[in-house]
Amino acid sequence: MVGARITAIGTYVPEKRLTNYELEQMVETSNEWIIERTGIHERRISRPDEFTSDLCEAAVKDLMHRYDKNVEDVDMIIVATSTPDFPFPSVSSIVQNRLNIAQTGAIDLSAACAGFVYALHTAHSLIASGLHKKILVIGADTLSKITDYTDRSTCILFGDGAGAVLVERDEQAKSFIGFHMGSDGSGAQNVYRTGLSKKVNGIELVDTQYLVQNGREVFRWVVRNIPKSVHQILEKTQTSLEQVDWFIPHSANLRLIEPICEKLGYPIEKTLYSLINFGNSSAATIPLALDLGIRDGKVKNGDRVLLYGFGSGLVHAGQLLDIDLDEQVNEPRPL
Repeated sequence: MVGARITAIGTYVPEKRLTNYELEQMVETSNEWIIERTGIHERRISRPDEFTSDLCEAAVKDLMHRYDKNVEDVDMIIVATSTPDFPFPSVSSIVQNRLNIAQTGAIDLSAACAGFVYALHTAHSLIASGLHKKILVIGADTLSKITDYTDRSTCILFGDGAGAVLVERDEQAKSFIGFHMGSDGSGAQNVYRTGLSKKVNGIELVDTQYLVQNGREVFRWVVRNIPKSVHQILEKTQTSLEQVDWFIPHSANLRLIEPICEKLGYPIEKTLYSLINFGNSSAATIPLALDLGIRDGKVKNGDRVLLYGFGSGLVHAGQLLDIDLDEQVNEPRPL
């Protein structure tokens, strides 16, 4: 198989902060209660005229600035999102036009909070097959636009953000070590937003424009299944937990990450998440957490990192990576 390497990363979050103290004025909650239950202190909220495509464009421009990268020769753009600007055209086609990439494929991928890892796997497959050479992978969501700010069980969780990486053909080095993915559609009714159909698995759904989540059932499913799936990646790649330098699960909720680490026997101190200041930004949480680790000097070239995303569907996907980014030319802009 042809080698593929992640060569650059960029991220973006909107300027507007929504703090726990501000949420106290909107719903019956408190800063202390939110932190105790979720670990989240604040989240970023996109402007009314700012959409997922805008966040994607900004994340790619951050990547280009930091690594002095040219994207004009990108031959595929994959955007993982559950909150596209439109049902169609795709976010990826809008990004293609704004970045003036003349000849490229452009697709959106829908795998909810596991979307970024699914998109990485797809990019690796396209390059490993020999069909593509340079792919932009973006995970981005504007969940604030589909959040009900009268529902205290969900509005405390979600925020907006984007993360982008460049995956390039490389005959000498390989980033992608192993993966595992799956789905359990029997739980599809536990996280949804209604569309053309108002029923799933024979169950009538709440017909609303907002995201609906049964947090308790999702929690149970994740804690029961994700640790086992992580071990499948380790077994397939003959990797021990001690060889994993950093674990980056989807930043849904710190109280969900903690039992995953406990069941794995993996230290929370070596687990990276982006939820404290950015909340649950769906497909953006994992690239944001990875980039925060890089910005903080924790994640370095030569490190082995295990990503694991999970979300509505119930879909999940993990990827074991060796970090080998190009050298940064410019300092990242502050988040």
